[in-house]
Amino acid sequence: MQTIPAAGVIILNEQRQILLVQRGHEPQRGRWTVPGGRLEPGESPDRAAVREAFEETGLHVRIEREVLHLRLPTGDGHEFDVHDFLATVVGGELAAGDDADDARWVSQDDLGALELTENLVDYLEEAGITDLW
Repeated sequence: MQTIPAAGVIILNEQRQILLVQRGHEPQRGRWTVPGGRLEPGESPDRAAVREAFEETGLHVRIEREVLHLRLPTGDGHEFDVHDFLATVVGGELAAGDDADDARWVSQDDLGALELTENLVDYLEEAGITDLW
């Protein structure tokens, strides 16, 4: 199985909302998830999380801490090795970009109205994020 290093970023705002992006590419195109993607050669997971946040949302973030490390099989013999980080917005303007079709702030109550990536809520719970809402 080929392992693909990746990073994600979980961003909460003062209104107790989480920033989600609608995936513009496979896997799980059209579903909502936290910003993230593959590491570039020589890039650390935390730097990748900062870069992916900006590329997919237009927001500059500061990493607070790593909150989750998991492996996600893709079903085609690959596996993403994902490091997820909690981050705070420090600048920029929200706008979908790169491989995101849309980006928006979502309250915990509104998560059920969106088609989320597989197991996203479980992962957020495992990371302790739902306790911060």
